[in-house]
Order: sequence, then C-alpha cells, then structure tokens
Amino acid sequence: MYVIVEIQGQQFKAEAGKFLYVHYLGEQVKEGDTVEFDRVLLADADGAVKVGAPTVEGAKVVCEVKRPLVKGEKVIVFKKKRRKGYRRKNGHRQCFTQVVIKDVVA
Repeated sequence: MYVIVEIQGQQFKAEAGKFLYVHYLGEQVKEGDTVEFDRVLLADADGAVKVGAPTVEGAKVVCEVKRPLVKGEKVIVFKKKRRKGYRRKNGHRQCFTQVVIKDVVA
C-alpha cells in the first residue's frame, strides 16, 4: 500500500518503513517526535485506487523524525557578464528533515 502525500508544497510517494527527506520542518520538531501529514492526494491499496478531490478523506501519514536538520549537497551559483569583469561565485546548501514513515492510514 502506498499514498501520494503533499508535504510543504511537494508531493512524495509514501510507504510504511521508507525514509523521506522533506523540506526543513523548523526548530519546533525534535529527534524522535511524531509528525502527521493529512494532505493525502491519492491512496493505492493493492490496486484499489482512491483519488482525492482535492484530498482523500480520513487518510493520513504518521512519521517519526529521525534527523531534524540535514544539509543537502552544495550547489554552486556562478554569475558572469562577459567583457565586463563581473564574476560572482556563491554556494548554497538546502536544509532538510529526515523522517521515517511509521504508518499509512487510508
């Protein structure tokens, strides 16, 4: 059984026991906390598909926070204007939260 859940504007395929890296949930969550997401857009239980309009009623995903702050890969942002002597190099690392899916209720 799997569901498609919306977490902070992004859609994820969620199955019990899987790990997800979602956008940083903030300082209000700690390691070991339980978080519930109820914006389930689609639920598939062995071929029986329920599509929400816009969400599936009564469906939710229960997750446990494993690591509240995980930094992603560094992305280099390089700007240049030719023949003008303008060069800027900047780096960015996105912050994520690692969660493990404990239960999927559909």
